[in-house]
Amino acid sequence: MQAIIYVSGFVQGVGFRGFVRSKARKLGLTGWVQNLTDGGVKVLVQGQKEKIETLIKICEKGPIIADVKSVTVNWEKEDEQLTSFENY
Repeated sequence: MQAIIYVSGFVQGVGFRGFVRSKARKLGLTGWVQNLTDGGVKVLVQGQKEKIETLIKICEKGPIIADVKSVTVNWEKEDEQLTSFENY
């Protein structure tokens, strides 16, 4: 299972990518997280649906100093299997 998660709000410069990477790795998920030019963050995540749903809930809250305004999720079929979770 794969999902692309878009997070908007005050999510850059607050450790959001490292926070997501850490939580995803603890859940055993693979993928990546990157900052977007519009100030948001994009997360591509692969793994068990239940664990991805847990990560989505985590993204909705973010780290303490973040201010998440919205989270959009697009479920997709995996094109290729990723082996780790990284920041870009």
